[in-house]
Amino acid sequence: MDKIEKNLLEQVAGLHEVPAGAYNIRSNGKMAGRNTTAHIDIVTKEDKQGIDIIIKPGTKKESVHIPVILSESGYQEMVYNDFYIGEDCDVTIIAGCGIHNCGVDTSKHDGIHTFYIGKNSNVRYIEKHYGEGDGNGTNIMNPMTVVHCEENAHMEMETTQIKGIDSTNRITKGDLKAGASLEVHEKIMTHGKQYARTEFEVDLNGENCSTNVISRSVARDDSKQEFFSKINGNTACAGHSECDAIIMDRSCVTASPQLTANHIDASLIHEAAIGKIAGEQLIKLMTLGLTEAEAEQQIISGFLK
Repeated sequence: MDKIEKNLLEQVAGLHEVPAGAYNIRSNGKMAGRNTTAHIDIVTKEDKQGIDIIIKPGTKKESVHIPVILSESGYQEMVYNDFYIGEDCDVTIIAGCGIHNCGVDTSKHDGIHTFYIGKNSNVRYIEKHYGEGDGNGTNIMNPMTVVHCEENAHMEMETTQIKGIDSTNRITKGDLKAGASLEVHEKIMTHGKQYARTEFEVDLNGENCSTNVISRSVARDDSKQEFFSKINGNTACAGHSECDAIIMDRSCVTASPQLTANHIDASLIHEAAIGKIAGEQLIKLMTLGLTEAEAEQQIISGFLK
């Protein structure tokens, strides 16, 4: 790989070298590297672009890296990745996509990740999106994540997009059986004329299942963000949705949470807060010697941490 591709891998997957364990690296639509283990298999799909990741029951403390990088200006793709996690597993999956676009064309990556999580399994899923380039091209990413949790399964998602994506439509859907849980922590920052739309929909179908969806975002310049969340409580369950946004300059942020209780013991809560950086926060940091711009950056970094 050249320096550009290596930098993209570092940005989206934290990779400085070939990772330990299972991995599949995709570069400009082609496989750039793959490794499987005794417990984790990766198979190329035959009917469409994408892979199947098969994790055997009982697999513990193993990881899978599946980063995607696009360095050819104007390259566009749609990828389907399916994850089959057996029962009683405890694994970490690191995904993400990086685009380097120095041309005038549109580079675009659309991806659908579908998880089938077996009983009593625990999955940590980390996904980062990053864009860069010194041309006039547009960077677009449209990720969709679909999560099916069996009894007492747990999934924790950490998704981050803080630089270089001009347009994104981020969709997360989940359905949970008894005792299962889904945690989602999202961080987004937009600037310039960028647009970001986030949509969550979770069906709480099993008794004592739960979800906690938290989105933190910063909108700068003339950018626009939209946040939609739907939680459907169909049994005795617990659901919480939170959107917390900082608005700056001439940006626009819309938050639209929706709760539906279809059972008397469904406990559902939503919170939404949009506001500017408090003046006293800036003043306090500026008294310590920071400029106003430095103080703003410190506050934003802490907010998105």
